[in-house]
Amino acid sequence: MIQTFTQNDVIRYVYEETSEEENLLIQDALVHDTEMLEFYLDLVDLKIGLDTSYREPSSRTVDNILAYSRNFASKHQTSA
Repeated sequence: MIQTFTQNDVIRYVYEETSEEENLLIQDALVHDTEMLEFYLDLVDLKIGLDTSYREPSSRTVDNILAYSRNFASKHQTSA
């Protein structure tokens, strides 16, 4: 029986959401399907880019959000 995998299966594999059995089957499919392998390699590159581009907001941004939240809460508490 030939197992076919979708792009969703490859995404799950990249994010380690597949079982050990699925991992083996997907790895075998990657060896035999160049189109799937290209998709996998593109996806890994994207994931690495996303992981390295993660940033935290500046202290100023956090302070502005908290100030807005306090102001919003105090306006609605006094009108209730």
